[in-house]
Amino acid sequence: MIQGFKEFITRGNVIDLAVAVVIGAAFTAVVNAIVAGLINPLIALVFKADSLDQVGPTITGLQGQEVFFPLGAIVGAIISFLAVAVVVYFVFVFPMNKFKERAAARAGVAEEAPAGPTDVELLTQIRDLLERQTGVSVSTTPPAGDAPKA
Repeated sequence: MIQGFKEFITRGNVIDLAVAVVIGAAFTAVVNAIVAGLINPLIALVFKADSLDQVGPTITGLQGQEVFFPLGAIVGAIISFLAVAVVVYFVFVFPMNKFKERAAARAGVAEEAPAGPTDVELLTQIRDLLERQTGVSVSTTPPAGDAPKA
């Protein structure tokens, strides 16, 4: 049991996952700073973000109590999510993809390897080679002009 745990821990993908979690935690601080310092002030130019928590309908329940549904908080969370997604994409993902494209172009990596022969073509070549080597026809189709026997 301990040996199995040791093998699990020392696998490369577990170490990669641990590194990703640590980098993700550090990365969160960078994204939060960009959102707080740039995106939130831009949103505040359009409307006051604090007021979103008080936006929503109030409905009277069956026993006469009033229930408030803060739909503005949901809208605010969606806006925050989209803001973070935009920052992550345009600040990190898009430049990294461009960097990888340039590196691949410099390395001369081909986009696609040329297509090889199909399975049927390979089998036909093997059949023809066997016929030439043995002198015996291994074709499953009758020669032209021969009628199938009933």
